[in-house]
Amino acid sequence: MIRSKKKFPIYEKVEIIDTGSEGKAVAKYENKVIFIPFAVPGDIIDIKITKRKKSFYEGKAIHFHKYSEKRMEPVCEHFGLCGGCKWQNMKYEDQLYYKQKQVKENFKRIGKFDIPDILPIIPSKNIFHYRNKLEFSFSNKKWLTEFSKEIDFKDINMNGLGFHIPGMFDRILNINNCYLQKEPSNSIRLTVKKYADENNLDYYNVRKWPGFLRNLVIRTTNNGDLMLIFIFNYNDKKEIEKLLDFIYNRFPEINSLMYLINDKKNDTYSDLEPRLYNGNPYIIEKMPAFSSATGVSSTEKNNLQFKIGPLSFFQTNSSQAYELYKIVYEFAGLKGNEIVYDLYTGIGTIANLIASSVGKVIGIEYIASAIKDAKENSIINNIHNTHFFAGDIVNVLNEEFISKNGKPDCIITDPPRAGMHEKVIKQILEIKPEKIVYISCNPATQARDIALMDTYYKVDKIQPVDMFPHTHHVENVVLLKLM
Repeated sequence: MIRSKKKFPIYEKVEIIDTGSEGKAVAKYENKVIFIPFAVPGDIIDIKITKRKKSFYEGKAIHFHKYSEKRMEPVCEHFGLCGGCKWQNMKYEDQLYYKQKQVKENFKRIGKFDIPDILPIIPSKNIFHYRNKLEFSFSNKKWLTEFSKEIDFKDINMNGLGFHIPGMFDRILNINNCYLQKEPSNSIRLTVKKYADENNLDYYNVRKWPGFLRNLVIRTTNNGDLMLIFIFNYNDKKEIEKLLDFIYNRFPEINSLMYLINDKKNDTYSDLEPRLYNGNPYIIEKMPAFSSATGVSSTEKNNLQFKIGPLSFFQTNSSQAYELYKIVYEFAGLKGNEIVYDLYTGIGTIANLIASSVGKVIGIEYIASAIKDAKENSIINNIHNTHFFAGDIVNVLNEEFISKNGKPDCIITDPPRAGMHEKVIKQILEIKPEKIVYISCNPATQARDIALMDTYYKVDKIQPVDMFPHTHHVENVVLLKLM
């Protein structure tokens, strides 16, 4: 029943029936799809419509008539404001169900090709404190969790250090405790904020661009390495040294303390030069190597080391990333003498892990600094059969390149969320490797790309992997075989 005739009506006693894009819940009312944040399938709610589109509505839950059996109590005090863990109010086994469903529906709706039964999703060993990298933002306009017109802002500390409010680039939610990264992440962030407030350091204003403190990045590894990267708006050497000395002395476990000066009007810093203040210019992550003779090695002496610098890309869930790579290795079915192309190789993690199982690995990546890291990771691990090339894969992967480096028996591809360029797909189809192992963080674009290869390749195996508990994101690995 519609209870209001206003422009944005209220729909009463509507059941949440599914999950949808961006982790929102899905309801239907009079054949209209409605997306609602922070609801759970099985909830029965009153919905206030907040936005109307041609094909769907957006709304918010204003009253609960019944709570779903799939619900659980969120552990984080910031749930509902912070957009980082939108499914923290859903039981983990149900999160896995909807992630698996997402893969199946994308392949059915977008792919429209024959697929085998999808293997059961691999759950994450840790559902909290699983991230090895978090980036926090400073703002002198924090989001007020309690607000009234009577507030006198002169009496309020408006400085915040935390995450952006979803959809609001200029508002930061000040974080007290975050469950995404293990200690000392929370302790460091809280100590930094206390120091900044006590010493009257200026927090950044994203609208007008003044302010000294911009960002704090904390990186960790499974073996306990810790890197801190401060990003300042301008180079106040005296204040930078005072702050960094204080933090380094307070947290002697820091292996790498670095900073950057970003005086641009955007937050990107991958084009800036990091400055080492104390410790090493990198931290080390370790992973057991793969071997065609023994499979996955778990012995310490066979661990590979991966240098991670302040600008390096590395999967943000290290433990689960290794489970993902094991699936890739298993799907590739390597015998020991193959030529493997690793497209979008990043810092060469997969390439180096499989190197002892193949004749040679050719890694291609468009970010030159990542290729530099990949080469260095081969050197420190005494690996000699990897070859890395920087450049746009569309331009690099041509007939001349194949002739020089050899036709691949297997291609491993791990593109960004947007998927592969059509020209790259066309080049792969001209090469026709026996196997393609396609890793994706976006099953929709993955299904789209595989549909373009349907003439020559059949889908042999599909394996979802949960890399990011309490979010709607799912990683998916597909094995394609030449028909």
